[in-house]
Amino acid sequence: LMVWLRRTTHYLFIVVVAVNSTLLTINAVDYIFYTDWAWTSFVVFSVSQSTMLVVGAIYYMLFTGVPGTATYYATIMTIYTWVAEGAWFALGYPYDFVVTPVWIPSAMLLDLTYWATRRNKHAAIIIGGTLVGLSLPIFNMINLLLVRDPLEMAFKYPRPTLPPYMTPIEPQVGKFYNSPVALGSGAGAVLSVPIAALGAKLNTWTYRWMAA
Repeated sequence: LMVWLRRTTHYLFIVVVAVNSTLLTINAVDYIFYTDWAWTSFVVFSVSQSTMLVVGAIYYMLFTGVPGTATYYATIMTIYTWVAEGAWFALGYPYDFVVTPVWIPSAMLLDLTYWATRRNKHAAIIIGGTLVGLSLPIFNMINLLLVRDPLEMAFKYPRPTLPPYMTPIEPQVGKFYNSPVALGSGAGAVLSVPIAALGAKLNTWTYRWMAA
């Protein structure tokens, strides 16, 4: 019975994290439509998506102990988001209004690290977490290439940006050398490691709860 309870709890966590990942994505992902703030939004998006991916993927991967599970998890998130995009489409928005993050290649790097280090949990946290944070903003630049004329879309489907009292006199175009990928990768690489450690620790906590 306890084994069944543990497994049920684990799979429940996986579903909860994957569903919440999708919901957070829908809120974080329309960075293209912030026009003046697109680069800043892209950085925030990159960090939120890399940390969100790594916490669920490493949790699921260490639970099964099988390299490849992180990629499977990222695939689930991707499919969920495609379904959510379908809902936006049904409301009359263009299909690429909500951009699906490119999670899968970063999750593959996490799996590869776990496999290459012979299932070393700490290597997966440190090396795998760093690789996810570094790579996700790079892979997500694909989205900027695929969306039809971002500026035209932004004006056609305006999004709320900032309240008037916070709106800058002119957009901060040159900040951070105008490189959202570099800033997103740097911040993501640093933050993904402790979040990966948290995902790994969730396994221990779950077993403790179930053993009580």
